Amino acid sequence: MKAGLTADTFARLLNCLDANQERAGEKYEDLRRLLIRFFEWRGSPFPEEQVDESLNRVARKLGEGIEIKNIGGYCYEVARLVLHETLKSPDRKHESLEAMNVEVAAAETGNEAEEKEMRLGCLDHCLDKLPESARDLIVEYYRESNGEHIERRKALAERLGLRREALANRVQRIRDKLEQCVSRCLRKKLAI
Repeated sequence: MKAGLTADTFARLLNCLDANQERAGEKYEDLRRLLIRFFEWRGSPFPEEQVDESLNRVARKLGEGIEIKNIGGYCYEVARLVLHETLKSPDRKHESLEAMNVEVAAAETGNEAEEKEMRLGCLDHCLDKLPESARDLIVEYYRESNGEHIERRKALAERLGLRREALANRVQRIRDKLEQCVSRCLRKKLAI
């Protein structure tokens, strides 16, 4: 059984983010929001729970005395692992994404609908800021086509002269830039 998160391990995580407690708290909240978006954008059924699990794992590693030089990158990699475990787990007890999307759509009212509209506006804005080749690539990569996305992506990789893994890495870098841009855009809109 894994040890739970303790005050000491959480303090180590905060200290790894910044020596100043106030700034560390702000950085923790920023990191948490970014990771929530990471899970949301990848179709995670329970993003906040998975973020908590990811950050708890990082804090436990720090509690074990592991030195982490790039805390943000390490948290991102742990989040990718948690997502992979969640989506591949045969005995997961989560509802299907389709059922969850119906619930979310039914629950959207007032501020939630406005926030979604702001997100979409920011995404459009950020897509427009990308170079045309990057924008075309990410749109093509994520275009829906009734379960044929694997073959479509394989053909895209061949057309570009890339291995599928290299294509996925290139798209991930573009996606990371988009996520950062959308995050900045939302912060500006919410500050107004």
